[in-house]
Amino acid sequence: MTDQEGSTPARFSPEETGPTSAMSTTEDGALAGRLVLIAGATSASGEAVARALTAAGATVLAVGARQEALEALADAVPGVDTRVCDLADRDAVAELAMRIHLKFGRIDGLVHLVGGWRGGGGIAGQSDEDWEFLERGFRTLRNTTRVFYDDLIASPAGRLAIVSSTVVDSPYAGGANYAAAKAAADAWTRAVAQGFAKQAPQSAAVVFVVKTLAGLEERLGDEVVALWDADAASLNGARLKLRMDG
Repeated sequence: MTDQEGSTPARFSPEETGPTSAMSTTEDGALAGRLVLIAGATSASGEAVARALTAAGATVLAVGARQEALEALADAVPGVDTRVCDLADRDAVAELAMRIHLKFGRIDGLVHLVGGWRGGGGIAGQSDEDWEFLERGFRTLRNTTRVFYDDLIASPAGRLAIVSSTVVDSPYAGGANYAAAKAAADAWTRAVAQGFAKQAPQSAAVVFVVKTLAGLEERLGDEVVALWDADAASLNGARLKLRMDG
């Protein structure tokens, strides 16, 4: 989802206040009985988030486009319910929601991890093909949040989380397409947060900001879990920076 760096321990940047990671991993915690959907669950970060949520007592719905990758995830994280869906197709997302509601009821959380990086070549080299690939990831966020919005405002503890990039604040010519797509997702999520503030003060939408996810996967899982252990009003609309320790 982001450009890659070496793997070292991570922590929140001091400029931003993130939720504590001291979430209990027993079924007595705030996630016990919660239903959380991970969109784009077959990446390394998706596996880490699924494992952390399951350990905290949540029921996890892992959604992706490739059946074989979902089967590998189910083997790696026992208890995860996997679903194949083209999240860029709103009708397919609506059908997914119908099936989830019939079997489980409404969801309490949506963790959006669909993404990827394309770039290079300066401004003139920002291709339409790369933009279409990156815009597709943004489309999956629009589709899933629109379809599951009513679930998240009805939940007693609704949570939406996405992963954005530091390039939103510091864009560069060779990554202009990528920065624009990430900025769109960032703004969309904060608009959802404004909707929550008006309609569901018990719910929160947050943006995790990283330079790279390499080496941050387990920490991301911990911080996603901790969202349910923090006050919604203090989280809603926040951009929470995760960075590599120096």
